[in-house]
Amino acid sequence: MAIKFSNTFLLRKLHQLTGIVPLGMFFFVHIYTNSTALNGSAVFNKHVQDIHDIPYLLLVEIFGIFIPLLFHSVYGVLISAEAKLNLLGYRYGRNWFYFFQRATGIFLFVFLLFHILNFRFGLIPGLNMIPVAGNAYRAFSIVSGEFQISWVLLIYFLGILATSWHLAYGLFLFAVDWGIVIGEKAQKMTMYASLGFAIFLSAVGINAAVAFVRPCGLLPQALCEDVKKPEPSGTVKF
Repeated sequence: MAIKFSNTFLLRKLHQLTGIVPLGMFFFVHIYTNSTALNGSAVFNKHVQDIHDIPYLLLVEIFGIFIPLLFHSVYGVLISAEAKLNLLGYRYGRNWFYFFQRATGIFLFVFLLFHILNFRFGLIPGLNMIPVAGNAYRAFSIVSGEFQISWVLLIYFLGILATSWHLAYGLFLFAVDWGIVIGEKAQKMTMYASLGFAIFLSAVGINAAVAFVRPCGLLPQALCEDVKKPEPSGTVKF
């Protein structure tokens, strides 16, 4: 009898852990760094340079990002292939949520490959051929140039939405499967919180992406500009 990957306890737990740490933490750092674009190119480039200055960065990328990402993605595709969904027979909300979790996982497998080849290595034919890695002083202009292309920006919008949902609902599944949240009421409240968290991450991520083509993103530009204090005139008029 063939062994189902979705039934292997150790691999499934490792899959859940890699989705939260380090990949979840990496997404938070990623979305924070991108949000610094709200304050202009100089601020964003400085934050990218700070990342480049991390000691042993290549080892951090290999063992902290690429290997966990490869395992999480491949194992996720395998268990998605084994899943037997019956959306028409069981039209429960959590059944649809599980479907979206599997669907976004497959989409993210392709999206992240595109993203890494595009910005990390600059290897997508017809697009930017200058990688952000090693070019921190040009990071903002590289990303901004790509996001001027409508279909590229749309793909990143979809990537942000998919990542936000996949992570937020993944946190809910992690909490339930690891026995952190017990009881129907507690699980229901946690699920609502995860949905709200997905919306929050999506809004922050999309606003950060728009900031590369419009100052301050979707927010009023006054919120991202330094308020100049009036210089003292020496005389106070009443």
